[in-house]
Amino acid sequence: MSGSASAHESAPTASSTSSSVSVGAQIRFDIIRGVHPPGGKLREAALATQYAVSRIPIREALRSLEAEGLVESRPYSGSMVAPSPTEDAEDLFEIRIVLESATAKRAAKRAGQQSNGEAPDERWRTIRKEINEILAAGDIVIGQERYEDLAVLNMRFHFAIAELSGSLSFVSLLRQISGKIEWLYSLNVTRRGPQAWPEHRDIIAAIDAGQEAKAAEVMGQHVRRSRDSYFAMMAEKAT
Repeated sequence: MSGSASAHESAPTASSTSSSVSVGAQIRFDIIRGVHPPGGKLREAALATQYAVSRIPIREALRSLEAEGLVESRPYSGSMVAPSPTEDAEDLFEIRIVLESATAKRAAKRAGQQSNGEAPDERWRTIRKEINEILAAGDIVIGQERYEDLAVLNMRFHFAIAELSGSLSFVSLLRQISGKIEWLYSLNVTRRGPQAWPEHRDIIAAIDAGQEAKAAEVMGQHVRRSRDSYFAMMAEKAT
């Protein structure tokens, strides 16, 4: 009997996958806001109790968060929260400047193809509509000063731009650092968030116009401003 139960637990179902996405988002949010501190143990049984789910979605969520760089798994030690991204901040921003400038440029090229009717793509139109919804949601969040929600929306915007590029490589590379990007952003969101959000409209305007060089330039400037604001904030804290 116990053997069949164990076998059943090891086989994820559609509902457990859905649960892992939901609980993964909750654990992600709690890591970023410090409920689970850097280096802290993440025990499946305790997390299952805390988030009121079985251990299967917890296990799947931890794997997903490990892929984003928020969780580390070590032999004989289990899972733990990754170190704070502040140590890698400079490298992360440099990677973002190169990667996201390239995604914006590719997205602008595809936008030009859409407007010229060269390669009509329903998926592209769906993502483009989603970007409008993300921008509108961000406006509301800023107006209500609910800045803790802005970090998630910010990451959704940047992911959507990567998806507009049509490059699976760009999406995959961004996903690998997305957790740490959101973590860094959340540390400075009150200061940088209201300034950064309107810049997103400049980025999407250049993309919509099919202006490849300008889209890359505007995206690069956007990330550089976030970098400069972050390090200014850290310098102020240090003094």
